[in-house]
Amino acid sequence: MAEPISVSQALNLAKASLSSVSATIVGEVSELSDKPGYKAVYFTLTDESSALSCLMWRSAFSTTGIEMKQGMLVEVSGVFSVYAAKGRMNFDVKRLKLAGEGDLRLKVAKLAKKLEVEGLMAASRKRPLPKYPSAVAIVTSPRGKAIHDVLRTLRRRFPLVEVLICGVPVEGADAARSIIAGLEVAQSSAAEVILLVRGGGSYEDLMPFNDEGLARAVAASKVPVVTGIGHEPDNSIADMVADFRASTPTAAAERIVPDSSELASGLERTEGVLTRLLIGRLQQDEARYRRLAERPIFTDPDMLYAQHELHLEGAERRLYQAIPQRLAGDRATVKQAEARLTSIGMRLTEPFSNRIGIGAAKLDSLSPLKVLGRGYSIVFDEEGHVLDSVDKVDFDRQIKVRFADGVLSARPSSKEHVKLMNGNGVSEDDR
Repeated sequence: MAEPISVSQALNLAKASLSSVSATIVGEVSELSDKPGYKAVYFTLTDESSALSCLMWRSAFSTTGIEMKQGMLVEVSGVFSVYAAKGRMNFDVKRLKLAGEGDLRLKVAKLAKKLEVEGLMAASRKRPLPKYPSAVAIVTSPRGKAIHDVLRTLRRRFPLVEVLICGVPVEGADAARSIIAGLEVAQSSAAEVILLVRGGGSYEDLMPFNDEGLARAVAASKVPVVTGIGHEPDNSIADMVADFRASTPTAAAERIVPDSSELASGLERTEGVLTRLLIGRLQQDEARYRRLAERPIFTDPDMLYAQHELHLEGAERRLYQAIPQRLAGDRATVKQAEARLTSIGMRLTEPFSNRIGIGAAKLDSLSPLKVLGRGYSIVFDEEGHVLDSVDKVDFDRQIKVRFADGVLSARPSSKEHVKLMNGNGVSEDDR
């Protein structure tokens, strides 16, 4: 039989034995102590029947990027250790990561953060949806429940819309690539909006809708995309980057088309409002026209010109009064001007009247007609030139002799020179 050992020895023996045992353990976090200032994070992992105390030094824990919470499923790797002072065994964690769905959620969260930083989830880039689309494309599984819910909703609400179904698998390793191809086909059609839908499932089933390539394809779509993936609590990255996220496929179908019954009711209400407005307007116009028709100007045509006739009659009277008065005044003015001009003219011509008389007498005495009247005559040749000398007479041509009372034509036959006497009785030839 072995020698008995002390408690310290036993714990040191256990510590030495356990420190060489490394393991990877999966468990649920049931207790957590993460206080500022502590050098380590303390937590307890449990399963259906057991619990294990764990610690992880803060320097190593801060590198994991995990925000640990109770109920979280994690996977830890490390070695066992014994705290001899308390006789307590711990698991010294060297590596920590989320396990199962938790790990998937962490990856999705990191991808969502990355795409958010790039602006793919910004509200400013989300496009408005058409109010009355004529064509809709549905990208989903052709055999799932979602397609039937969507078609039934579209047929009930807006049967006029044309529907294009792009059937693709929505689960499995190739689902994301198939959905991207379906989106490309939908964009090449005449669809004005795209429905990307699928029914409910586990988190792992919905992972194709958290694919980065699909998220970028949704964000880059030329046609607005509406998602309806899973149920109300589910929220994928495709939902985050879509132009509109609906909680279910049925809700997505309701969002993209109007309710025809509501449209009909709205049209009826609008028709009623317009009818009342039109009737009211017609009644107002009728009353207005009736009042206008009752005005004297329409009942008595003479009223249209009565005022103008009054103005014309008044103007006529004023003209009949003004013209004689104006003419009488003008005649008096003309007579006064005539008297003034006569007086002025007589005063102007009086100094010259004697001189004019003398000059007129002189002119009269010098007039050739006066000389002819005293018995003299004037001789002209055939061209009308005055012949003042016998030497200018051509015996071969006729001459004309002008008397006071007529003209005589003659042909000269001889000539004789005579001596002319001046006033002193002296011959001009003697001088």
